[in-house]
Amino acid sequence: MSIYTRYGDRGYTKLVGGGRAKKNAPRVEAYGSIDTLNAQVGLTVASLDAQENSLYTELVQVQQWIFDCGSDFATPEEKRPYKIEPQMIEWLEEKIDFYWTASPKIDRFIIPGGTVSAANLHLCRCFTREAERNAVSLLEQQEAINKEALKFLNRLSDYFFVLARWVNGQAGQSEVFYENSVSVFNRKK
Repeated sequence: MSIYTRYGDRGYTKLVGGGRAKKNAPRVEAYGSIDTLNAQVGLTVASLDAQENSLYTELVQVQQWIFDCGSDFATPEEKRPYKIEPQMIEWLEEKIDFYWTASPKIDRFIIPGGTVSAANLHLCRCFTREAERNAVSLLEQQEAINKEALKFLNRLSDYFFVLARWVNGQAGQSEVFYENSVSVFNRKK
């Protein structure tokens, strides 16, 4: 078996279930941006230092779910059961709540940065938002999607935000606040 098929030479790609789509179709944009996100998470995992190594298993699990999410978006019209499920979102919410409460309180926007790992996590957040926008574009085209996968992406960006803040806090790295920010964060928990 060869890695190349030459099928893409005509500007098309195959979807899960045997269908095909143009390489710039909204569905392909959606799962392609999720693939980009997963590569960024891989870079983030590779950048973890010894003190952050406890995050390795957690982030690799997140990568598995991101792959599942991309697979769901590559699957038109429920050709197979979707993979992203509510318990994955609940897990993210638990992690978000933990990292949010374990980090110094903020009430204004921050400038992305800090440690290398935190800066990479902020990039993960941005790539997640891009994937989410592409998923919404697909939804607007009346395409069938896993609604849980859209929720997953929404929570995932929050997860990367609070995890970046937590990583900075663990390293003793202070946040740099956006100078013109008004109060935006309200802790409800």
